[in-house]
Amino acid sequence: MSLEPAYRACRAIAAEHGRTYFLATRLLSADRRPAVHALYAFARMVDDIVDHADQRLRAADSPESLDIFGQGPANELDLIEKQLRTALEQGAFAPQDTPDAAVPLLRARILSALADTVDRFAIDPEHFWTFLDSMRMDVPGAHHFRDRYATMAELREYMCGSAAAIGLQLLPVLGTVVPTAEAEPAAAALGEAFQLTNFLRDVAEDLDRGRVYLPTDHLAAFGVDADLLAHCRRTGHTDPRVRRALAHLIAINRDIYRTADPGIDLLNPEVRPAIRAAAALYAEILDRIEGSGYAVFQARAVVSTRRRLLVAGTELLASALIQRLPWHTP
Repeated sequence: MSLEPAYRACRAIAAEHGRTYFLATRLLSADRRPAVHALYAFARMVDDIVDHADQRLRAADSPESLDIFGQGPANELDLIEKQLRTALEQGAFAPQDTPDAAVPLLRARILSALADTVDRFAIDPEHFWTFLDSMRMDVPGAHHFRDRYATMAELREYMCGSAAAIGLQLLPVLGTVVPTAEAEPAAAALGEAFQLTNFLRDVAEDLDRGRVYLPTDHLAAFGVDADLLAHCRRTGHTDPRVRRALAHLIAINRDIYRTADPGIDLLNPEVRPAIRAAAALYAEILDRIEGSGYAVFQARAVVSTRRRLLVAGTELLASALIQRLPWHTP
């Protein structure tokens, strides 16, 4: 059974939804790219289930009204976990052209590609269960559901699965020059750095979904509460107190990037340019937020295509030079 259609589907998802990641992935060797696409596609699929669940729940009378019929989002994540466990046990979920009637073709392909990636790169499956546990925290009616985080420690508990676990999934694919365990703290930190950047960029969108992924105690220190955030969202104007809170959290975010940065040198030399490009481009989102006057309620902060291509091009040159160094083995 060919896995080409499965990996092709994952690549299409990464290209459409993960522009920064996809561009950075172009700097990786051809044998690593499909694995990164598979990991991204799985995370995106689960994230879409959670996001679509929000829409379905808003249309329903209550979370329980969906769960009664076995169609609730919490049940959906349980089903995904069961299907993934099956895929990992079998090495593939189902033949891509004739999937189980209960499993959509795209999902079968993603799970097949993921199972193959986990097997080829010996990724610890626990990282996927940790990821799914955090995703359940996003689902109303699910155990441990949260739409607010009182402290940074609580938020980090969520990010342990939603972000750090993804960094740990990627680590065996990227490879290291030290024992994997030595590189794991920095890989987890980089995942957290990316995730917190997303939270700062997407404050308005998250509010629309009834969520605040910024620690309440840090906001309160600047006089910011949920009502003030809602007011900013309605008016499109960032209150000075919110600007100060965002500046504070951006400083924390940059500190996490600094913590993660030395870990890039623990990766295989040929993958370092791709990870540096991804880290640089994501960190620049913080610059864009600051440059806009923290106008996160008016528009989503983005790094221009021209800038992304410039950074990627610089790292591509570095990658090409690395290929010629004596420690590189084709």
